[in-house]
Order: sequence, then C-alpha cells, then structure tokens
Amino acid sequence: MSENAIETLAQATGYLEGLINRERQTNYSYCRLDLEPIRALLDAVGRPQDELSIIHVAGSKGKGSTCLFAESILLELGEHVGTFTSPHLVSWVERFRIDGVSVDESTLVSAVERVRPIVQALRAGPRETLPSFFDATTAVALLIFAHAGVDRVLLEVGLGGRLDSTNIVSPVVTCVTSIELEHTDKLGETEAEIAGEKAGILKPGVPAIVGWLRPEALRVVKSRSAEVGAPIICMAESPEVALPKLGSPGDAAAQNAVLALGCVRALGVYPKDELNAAAERGLSGCRLPGRIEVLEADPRVVVDGAHTAQSARLLAESLREIAPGGFELLISVSEDKQLESLLRPLLAEADRVWVTKADSTRSLPEDQLAKQVASLLSDLGRSVPIDTVPDPRVAATRARSELAEGKMLCATGSMYLAGVARDVLLPRSASVDG
Repeated sequence: MSENAIETLAQATGYLEGLINRERQTNYSYCRLDLEPIRALLDAVGRPQDELSIIHVAGSKGKGSTCLFAESILLELGEHVGTFTSPHLVSWVERFRIDGVSVDESTLVSAVERVRPIVQALRAGPRETLPSFFDATTAVALLIFAHAGVDRVLLEVGLGGRLDSTNIVSPVVTCVTSIELEHTDKLGETEAEIAGEKAGILKPGVPAIVGWLRPEALRVVKSRSAEVGAPIICMAESPEVALPKLGSPGDAAAQNAVLALGCVRALGVYPKDELNAAAERGLSGCRLPGRIEVLEADPRVVVDGAHTAQSARLLAESLREIAPGGFELLISVSEDKQLESLLRPLLAEADRVWVTKADSTRSLPEDQLAKQVASLLSDLGRSVPIDTVPDPRVAATRARSELAEGKMLCATGSMYLAGVARDVLLPRSASVDG
C-alpha cells in the first residue's frame, strides 16, 4: 500500500490486512522474546494504556463472550465501556466497541492513520522493535478507548498471554477463562504449557478470576499466582452464583457469565445488591453474535465460532436441545486446528455436511477438509452426503436453500465462517452489535 494518508474504512482495513499478508508472505515468524515491539509503538503514540482501567481476559475459549457479558453488566452499572475482541464477524469496526456498539468508521480510520507512520518507521528499523499486525491493532484499540475517555476497558488477549501484545497493560483485574490444546505449535503441547503462557497475564496484587480448568492447568495457574502475588479466585471452588436467564443458550455461556460477574465483582467498587441487580438486567438481554446464535430473522439457522474440541462438544450438546429434528452442518476450519477432536462430536450427529473455505489465507482448503470429513464419518460408521463448495457465500446460500424439512443449519468451525453465514443469511438491516 502507498504511504498516502488513510482516509476511508477500506484503506484502513486494507492496511491492517496488508500487515497480516506481509507477515505470512515474508515468513514473519521470528521468536518473540519480549514485548519491546508493542512497547516501542505505544511509547511513540503517547502511552494511551496508562489512562485506562482494564480488565484483561485470556483463555482458549470463552474470552470474547466473557468480555461481552462483563460489558453488559458494566453498562447497567452506568459505566462508559470500551471493549476490544477479535476476530470480527463481518466488519473490522466490530473489534472496537464503545458502550456496546461498534465504533463508527471515522473513529477507526483516524486511529489507524495515527499508528500507520509509526508502524512503518519501526518496521524499517531493528528486528527487536519490529511491530506485528496485532501490535498495530492493539495500539489502535487503546488509542480509541483513551480518546473516548472510557471508564473501563475489556481487553481480550489475542494469542496466549505472556507475549501477547495486550500484555503490555497494567490491568485492575485479570481472567483466565479456559485451557485447551490449541495453537500447540506456538503455546506448547500440553495443557500445563499452555496454561503457563495464559497465566503470564497475572500481575502482582491484581485479582485473577479463573474458570473451570482441569487439574493440570489449574496447578500451573495457581503456581503463577503465588509466584507473582496475584490473589486468585477460582470460580469452580467458589459458592454457586445464581444467574438470571441468559439471552444466549448453552452451559458455556452460563460459565462465561459467571466469570464476567466475577471480574466486575473483583473491581471492589460496587455493593453486592447493586451488582446483582445490574447483572440480572444486563445478562438477561445479552445476546452474543456468532456464539450458538440462532438467527432471529431465520430461526432455522444457528451460527457459532466453535474452533476447539471443547467448544465443539458444547455446541453439539446445545444442538440436541435447539435442533430436536436434527441438523445439517456447514463447516470451514483454520489450518492450525486439531481436526479430529473438533469435528468428531458434530459429525456424529449431522445429517448432511457442506464443506467450504471461509478465509482465503487461514482456512484449510475445502478439498482437504472434505477428505478429512469423509474419513471421520467412515470411522464413525456413518454415511451422510458431503457437498464441497469453495465459495463460502455460495455455500451458505445453497446449504440454506436445500435444508431438509424440520432440520436446522449449523454454520461453524471458525469465526470467519460464522461471520460469512451471518452476513449472507441475515437481512442487511440486521446489526452485529447485538
């Protein structure tokens, strides 16, 4: 892209996506030993993180949902809230929310243009301060929230925790939602190793809210909390929290809502009665786009960004309740996922499978995925139709139009596919802001 100033959303998103593409095309895989790149970038733009009160959320699954549930509670408490999550479903603006609504295009454009020349200068400099795509995106988020003067920020970790760009902040509360085997090439091959990376966000004296971890992972997180002096609150060991009916189905949503309430409680600024009342109001109306989401405009379609074994199992359990007549599956999976454990619980019950490639650079090629699907179905002793459609928008349209009577269509395997399916199958007036 040229060095001309960024003036439109298309230019801003093109610049950010270009950083991703350049990193892939040039084997941008140096071993990141510290946070110097993001530190250099934020120092150059005025250290916006120093102005913010941040709840920092890591985890293999559920961190985005936890952030959105906490956002709903804080809004009911009257706070001015900024929320940074990824990836987006349809538009880049969705990653940056203020008071529950995606920022407007001009806000994102302005922030990207603010960081662009600094990113370019640093990328032309020494390797030690070479900023990544996510460094740039994190800086954009912190600039937006500081400029808006928010009271609180919900900040979702991108990958891991210890060396993630977001770990440059000094939070007031941290949270580890879950630990699963994911990104094993980067984070480690055991839950203990992955837990060590995610527990890297714990800070001295800062309360840490921890979800329902298995013993191997929990021991590591507890050890890290003791090492740094972070008071830890394990929700699995806490008295049961009574929650109102949620706007989103499934046990995972309920657990993430408990974590969100725990994060807000750990701030230590709201009386119990006031907090519980806010949670009742906020959580009952909170719907999570792309997370076991039955489309209001088309209740025969459910979209979900499940991309780990556990999230796929939870989705399959939820489908038994919301699709009693059975379901057909539309899937696309990123190349770095563990396919068998992800697909098996869904293929065990799907009546038809549509295979596509949702993202041109990250998703597994549709023909390779179709072969894996056929092999797994054979192992399961099942014979169901498999349709391969390379274009995800065409795949979503065809899968819906050919959906058998009494069945539901479930689009899943990645947030990219959830976003495509949502965009194609929802009316244009529908908002992703929930």
